[in-house]
Amino acid sequence: MPLIFEEVKLDCGYRIDLLVENRVVVELKSVEEINDIHMAQTLTYMKLGNYKLGLLINFNVIKLKDGVRRVINGSLSPINEPL
Repeated sequence: MPLIFEEVKLDCGYRIDLLVENRVVVELKSVEEINDIHMAQTLTYMKLGNYKLGLLINFNVIKLKDGVRRVINGSLSPINEPL
């Protein structure tokens, strides 16, 4: 993901792990536990790309469902409107 500030493209781009259908940011981790810096990283990608929904997935858990966190940037549109 390129970083553009005041119409200047900066060389220090960010790398999203997965972007699904150009709508959902998926950030993958394998850490002891998810902390605030991981959430902030995911939210930063979402804000820079103007994406509304993200998933932060930690694979270092016994049950995968315990390692999945849903991240929302702002608020989601009602279900019958496009995001």
